Amino acid sequence: MSRLVSRSAWGARAPRSRTSTTWAARSGFTVHYSAGPPTQTPRQIQNFHMDGQGWADVGYNFLVDRQGNVYEGRGWLAVGAHAAPHNTSHIGVCFIGRDGDATPAAKAAIRGLYDEANRRAGKTLSRSWHGGLSGNSTSCPGADLRSWVRAGMPVPGSGGDASQTSPPPSAPAFPGPILIQPPVRHTETCRRWQQRMRERGWRITVDGWYGPASARVCRQFQTEKGFSVDGRVGPQTWAGAWTAPVT
Repeated sequence: MSRLVSRSAWGARAPRSRTSTTWAARSGFTVHYSAGPPTQTPRQIQNFHMDGQGWADVGYNFLVDRQGNVYEGRGWLAVGAHAAPHNTSHIGVCFIGRDGDATPAAKAAIRGLYDEANRRAGKTLSRSWHGGLSGNSTSCPGADLRSWVRAGMPVPGSGGDASQTSPPPSAPAFPGPILIQPPVRHTETCRRWQQRMRERGWRITVDGWYGPASARVCRQFQTEKGFSVDGRVGPQTWAGAWTAPVT
C-alpha cells in the first residue's frame, strides 16, 4: 500500500464525534471522486464537509491524490458519511479530482487500499462505486473510475482482477530494546510499533513514548492474539503486529 499521510500530517481538524464499527460488519469498498480540481487539499474537503454539510468529520475513510498519496480520513473502522445507508458496511475512498483526472498512480493507490482492506478483514470485500450503491443516484465517481471499478480495479502488473488479495507481509526484524514501562522511554522502536498498531486499527498515539496508554494497548493486543500478557513489546508481540490476523 502507498505511504499513508496521517491526519496530523495533513492538518486535520478534530472530529466532533466518532462512531466505530468492526471488520465483521464491513462488506464493501466504495470508490468516490471529489468532483473538484485535483489541487484540492484534504483539509479543504474536510472544511466543506464539516462547515458546509454539517458532518462530524471529513466524510471518507481515506482520500487519494493524483500522485498516489493516501490520506487518512476517518480511518479503517470509523463509520463514514460518504454513501448512506452503506456507511457502516462500506469503506469509502475518495479520489481528489474530476472525471478523467485519475492517474495510474492514483488507481494503484486505491487498489492498494482495497487489497489492504481485504487483508485486514480476512475476506474479500465487494467492489463498488458511489452511484452503483442502492439509494445513491449520482454520477460519482465519473465514467473513468466507474469503468475501472467494473473491470476489477486492475493496475499494471497486478494480473487484472483485484479479487486476489495480497499476502500478509512478513514482520521486520525486532530492533530492540524491549518496550516496557515504567520508566517511560522514547525510542524509534516504540514509534514504529505504535504506527503499525495504528495501521491495524488500534487507537494509539504515535509519538515514540512507551507509557501506560501504549502498554494498555499492548496488553489488549496480547490478550486478543493469545500471547503471554505482560504489557511488554518483545520479539513475539512485535512480529504479531505485522503477521497476526486482524480480528
